[in-house]
Amino acid sequence: MSKDTRNIILAFLLSALVLMGWQIAADRYFPAAVAPPAVVADSSAPAAPAATPGVVAAPGGAVPGVGAAAASGDRATILAATPRVTIATPRVSGSINLKGARFDDLVLPPYRLTILKDSPPVRIFSPSGTKDAYFGQFGWVGAGAPPVDALWTADRATLTTAAPVTLRWINPAGAVFEQIIAIDKDFMFTVRQRVTNPGPAPLSLQTWGLVSRLGEGAEQTSFNMHIGPVGVTDGTLRDSEVEYEKLRDDGPKRYTTTGGWLGITEKYWLAAVIPDQKMKVDARFAAAPGDLFQTDFLGPVTVVAPGATQDVTGHFFAGAKEISLLDSYMTRLGIPHFDLAVSWGWFIMLAQPIFHLLEWLFHVTGNFGVAIIGLTLIVRAALFPIANKQYESMAKMRIMGPKMKALQDRYKDDKVKQQQEIMALYKAEKVNPVAGCLPLLIQIPVFYALYKSLMVSIEMRHQPFVLWIKDLSAPDPLTPLNLFGLIPWTPPAMIALGVFPILLGLTMWLQQKLAPPQADPVQRQVFALMPWVLMFVMAPFPAGLQLYWIVNNLVSIGQQWYMLRKYPMPATPAAETVTVAATPAKVTPTKGTPAKPRPARPK
Repeated sequence: MSKDTRNIILAFLLSALVLMGWQIAADRYFPAAVAPPAVVADSSAPAAPAATPGVVAAPGGAVPGVGAAAASGDRATILAATPRVTIATPRVSGSINLKGARFDDLVLPPYRLTILKDSPPVRIFSPSGTKDAYFGQFGWVGAGAPPVDALWTADRATLTTAAPVTLRWINPAGAVFEQIIAIDKDFMFTVRQRVTNPGPAPLSLQTWGLVSRLGEGAEQTSFNMHIGPVGVTDGTLRDSEVEYEKLRDDGPKRYTTTGGWLGITEKYWLAAVIPDQKMKVDARFAAAPGDLFQTDFLGPVTVVAPGATQDVTGHFFAGAKEISLLDSYMTRLGIPHFDLAVSWGWFIMLAQPIFHLLEWLFHVTGNFGVAIIGLTLIVRAALFPIANKQYESMAKMRIMGPKMKALQDRYKDDKVKQQQEIMALYKAEKVNPVAGCLPLLIQIPVFYALYKSLMVSIEMRHQPFVLWIKDLSAPDPLTPLNLFGLIPWTPPAMIALGVFPILLGLTMWLQQKLAPPQADPVQRQVFALMPWVLMFVMAPFPAGLQLYWIVNNLVSIGQQWYMLRKYPMPATPAAETVTVAATPAKVTPTKGTPAKPRPARPK
């Protein structure tokens, strides 16, 4: 077997390894581009029991926690069996359970599970006793405080943006506990907890708030996206240290903080309790047997004197993690780092500006696909001077091809000398062989920032482009493997080549054809396979990311074509083009070899 044949086989094996290894790594470390189902799915079958929070009596001990399980049942039956206050706003609907004053029935009408018009709205909360029970709650702990399952009364039947509701509970001594609940036009509830003490003895109380859920949900934490308990305490983001698995294995995590927020997050949705930002609280993230998880806070002990009234105001967020909305809550309500509820990760410094530029382009164009094209052109315009040098260098290297070939043939048995002469040729021709690397290195962070924007920002969810691309945050659904949908079969993600991935591979192949070939035969074979390998690698990624790469390739092809026209190959290379100016080696006759006779000098 020849060396070239071995190199080709090695290149194929390496490419196959990259392809299979990438799929394994992507499944483990990268979230799927297809939006998962809602947190809580409708089900008429009896479900697993969920948590009923319990409250402790002493400060500094355990904060409100998970306790005994409630009876299981289907959602419709449980909702009908409990007294409720209806929530009716344009963006939030559902109800508040008067048993416990619990936010446990909440859906988001503007957001649908799928892109189908008749798709049901996304459900955030479901009552205790249902599958994937998930809820938020506020209360008090202390002598005379309402029990966790107290039955409250309401002053109105419906909560709207214009009409707050007051929930009231009176203890046997006549102390009045009230929760005045209001909601804004988006997803933020304001909860004012007020206590009036008409009795002769003081009341020692602590306020608390919690978010509790059964199970981990459909989404999972990945290498670059956090799903699960999250919060900010004393200005520090708590995410990876309070993951579901760590809470289950290592026990609860406790923090003391003034201000901040605590909750449970998914890719697009967040439920968070936000205490009074001036109040020092004990925060906790906890797990309990039965796959129960909870995050909560416990306020300081306060004394309500006889005849006095005392109140404290907190907030409760339950809805979509719209980036501009989270930013506005940071400003208006002073919630620290509320924008970190979006899983930007360590790339936040670039990902956020890229997203805001994309959002601005979307408002200008009305289409996120056009906005991605605009972003690509802006990035390429910013990199134009560097890219121009790159393609100028590549065009000159193409012209230098015959000279390099002559050097390689001349010094084929002396690789060190060959490299020295090639570098000298680069210097003489003023060509930088690594000029093409800088634009690529600069674009890698931009590419990843766009990937993060497509994956974590709800603004990109279910955004159409044109024709068959109905969701830029999901892979291209049109694949020739099922005859573009004519065959009722969905290929595995690894081989489900959509139209966009195929175009991506073709544009990369054409881009390589315009570039000077690699000198090393192994590198040449590997580079020749890369467009087709990356075509499969990129198939499961969002169509918006594929669109960015395709447009970027087209712009690169245009710039390369222009430079090839500007620096054309000579029609017939001159002799000096292929002749290397090198000092011939001095020939010294060896012993036993007669020297060549000199011609006689004429007299």
